[in-house]
Amino acid sequence: MWRSKFLVNLLEQFGNWRHEQSSVQDQGPGSHLLRVRDRDRMVRFYCDILGCTMEREQAEIGLTQVRAGRSLIDLVPVDGKLGRMGGAAPGKEGRNLDHFCITLDRYDEAKIRAYLTAQGVEIGEAGSRYGAEGEGPSLYVSDPEGNVVELKGPPWSA
Repeated sequence: MWRSKFLVNLLEQFGNWRHEQSSVQDQGPGSHLLRVRDRDRMVRFYCDILGCTMEREQAEIGLTQVRAGRSLIDLVPVDGKLGRMGGAAPGKEGRNLDHFCITLDRYDEAKIRAYLTAQGVEIGEAGSRYGAEGEGPSLYVSDPEGNVVELKGPPWSA
């Protein structure tokens, strides 16, 4: 199925940087943690619509992890043990983060738009954007709780 191949991994990288005495080369984030109001709805979005896979769940602390390629998306209900530590739930006036990026192995905007529209996903602005792997096509979408996810295609030069 096209959907299951459409998501490769999270590669939003912080870049390479050097300290005077040492060098750290980031391989991309290990995980993104989202504080959520409706865990089940978010699992359906990330797994059923975007094609992530369920990695594991630790109900006793309120942590659900879904896999996107090499990375994890941690879903933490705001009313669970971990979630309560972060205070009030995020909203329009104070989001979890600006956006995070999911890198796709191929990018066909018409097919992506048609699929996401059929799933009822809110689609934002598309365009050419510079990211960790260079300049390439991208499309912003919103998950069910308003977090912005950038779907980024391969760089134009690839």
